[in-house]
Amino acid sequence: MAVTDHKTATDTQNGGAAKSPGIAMPGMEALHQAAAMDGAVAGKNRHRHQAGFYWYFVGGLAVAALLIVYVTLGLSTSGISAAYVQTTNRLAAALVLTAVILAMQKLANTIIDKKTLDDNVTFFNLRLVVRLVAVVLVCLVFLSVISQTWYTVPVVLGMFTVVTGFAVQQPMTSFIGWIYILSRRPYRVGDRIKIADATGDVIDISYFDTTLWEFGGQYLSTDHPSGRVIKFPNSTVFNTPVFNYSWELFPYIWDEIRLYVAYDSDLEFVLGLMQAVATEEVGETMAERIQAYRCVLDNTPVDQLDVMEQPTVFVRVNDNGWLDAVVRYLVDPKEAGRIKTTLLTKMLLKLNAAPDRALFPKWR
Repeated sequence: MAVTDHKTATDTQNGGAAKSPGIAMPGMEALHQAAAMDGAVAGKNRHRHQAGFYWYFVGGLAVAALLIVYVTLGLSTSGISAAYVQTTNRLAAALVLTAVILAMQKLANTIIDKKTLDDNVTFFNLRLVVRLVAVVLVCLVFLSVISQTWYTVPVVLGMFTVVTGFAVQQPMTSFIGWIYILSRRPYRVGDRIKIADATGDVIDISYFDTTLWEFGGQYLSTDHPSGRVIKFPNSTVFNTPVFNYSWELFPYIWDEIRLYVAYDSDLEFVLGLMQAVATEEVGETMAERIQAYRCVLDNTPVDQLDVMEQPTVFVRVNDNGWLDAVVRYLVDPKEAGRIKTTLLTKMLLKLNAAPDRALFPKWR
């Protein structure tokens, strides 16, 4: 990690990773690319890598020079052995094709950049796919240099794959896991997930592993980012359940606030106040999100559930001889900590103002 600036990093209370422009860290670019923004333009924090005219000009000159070398060697062979001329010609042709492939990669990235202005996830994944295709094509081109004919390239490549497959079985499984993640989408860059013992926001999905920006963790009791980065092989998705808190069709979760109250409390007053506070804070957005939830259920074999469009309250008996007054509501998982703090603060202020109606435990 290279520190180039001592400016204090700013962060959010919940769900937002610390931002420090002076710290260069693998995966941070992906974090900015895929930060989930509700109601904002998704691409405003994404750094664009556009292919400028300068690079096309330099690449064109390189291709032209290689073509001149290729043609010159083909026309003039005096004083040069035929084997040397043939090898040099093949190498020059391979370099020309490599330059063309890299130029096409730049062009494809430019098109992707323009077509995915509001979709960071697609932008990120397509660039990875284009890079992989370019690397494979370049490898095929240079394999052709060491083989006598083009049709032997697949044979050489197949033998190489079989031999190395046994030696790098785990990385190959992780690469297949990457393909599975792109196609089946158990999670995407920007999603908040839990897999095995790791919980965090996905900031990078490379060909072989996934990187999480951890939140919570062993040192924190809240969902604040811990500052730690978690890496695990992509093959983990084949044998470990993935809990996605940011599922693209319904990126919300139900959360609860639980208060201990005495049996002789005015339960109607307590529950009514808790529901009123929650409705005031999250009721409007919750109603809209419940409509989306019902649309999702309509496209599944699950029977329509009785889901309330407003926060609900209920009472449970706990083992300590008190009652649990609970309010349940819908929230963005990355805003859960902030919303819970706001609701709890307002509820306790109003309940404590009526001590004869809301009786709380007094531990000794």
